[in-house]
Amino acid sequence: MSKILSTTPLFEAEAERLGAAGHELWMPAQPGTLSDANLLSRLSEAEALLCLLSDRIDAEILRAGSCLKLVANIAVGYENVDVDAARDLGIAVTNTPDVLTEATADMTFALLLAAARRIPEANAALRDGQFPVWRLDQPLLGLDVHGKTLGILGMGRIGSAVARRGRLGFGMRVLYYNRTRREEVEEEIGAEFVPFDRLLKESDFLCVHVPGTDETRHLMDADALSLMKPTAILVNAARGPVVDEAALGDALAKGTIAGAGLDVFEREPDVHPTLLAASERVVLTPHLGSATRDTRRAMVCLAVDNVLAVLSGEGAITPV
Repeated sequence: MSKILSTTPLFEAEAERLGAAGHELWMPAQPGTLSDANLLSRLSEAEALLCLLSDRIDAEILRAGSCLKLVANIAVGYENVDVDAARDLGIAVTNTPDVLTEATADMTFALLLAAARRIPEANAALRDGQFPVWRLDQPLLGLDVHGKTLGILGMGRIGSAVARRGRLGFGMRVLYYNRTRREEVEEEIGAEFVPFDRLLKESDFLCVHVPGTDETRHLMDADALSLMKPTAILVNAARGPVVDEAALGDALAKGTIAGAGLDVFEREPDVHPTLLAASERVVLTPHLGSATRDTRRAMVCLAVDNVLAVLSGEGAITPV
């Protein structure tokens, strides 16, 4: 029997799976109630740790886990875990790729459409008793999506899923920039691999799908935003720090670009005040990319699969 620590309450079925395998699971009754001191005291006996992207698992935490064999991150990203320190200590780290791809792609396209057609603004106006008389230049005119140019910054799993939605569902021309060419996606949907500056200049809708690294921090800065069309919309459901929020707020205020749809932010849960003040074609959501019932259950299921595999002496299923 191994002791397992989770920083968050798990779904009942997954907690029962761990118990049925003969393991002892400890988890808090409510999210956000696990103090660092409490975590460290429990961690000293745990062989596996289940955690969220919001949990900072640094070298100090890892060293406190003297029995740890595995950190199972319930997320596709893992920048919250000091992977190098874990490797030095002989601790495996896993994530939950693939199972959240489609939900996050759906969310990305929802932000794109909501910003383009000004749905949150229209909803707020209607609830406030405003139903404008129909006329050709009526308030809340939106932007066309069908047939426009969709730019994908980072053609990984999620970027590819968004590209398919744009090309196959909305007849969009798809451009992309990636560290390496994705010829299979080019063949499948006719996507075109272009330099970064051309991607910025030609995209009507630019969707960010790169990981959060030192290399990608503020990749979308004032200089990058200045290359975009004044009618363009930026969508980010990847990692907040990729976009310089102050520069984006300034670009929106000046009309450098037309709008934005953001599900992630630089310093969550804080959002730059210029973005909170912006309303026209600006849609903000609190990191809901994978937040569907089925997807969250699939993420926990995969994390538990990794725990069971490692504790039984098998290799990790989705190591990072």
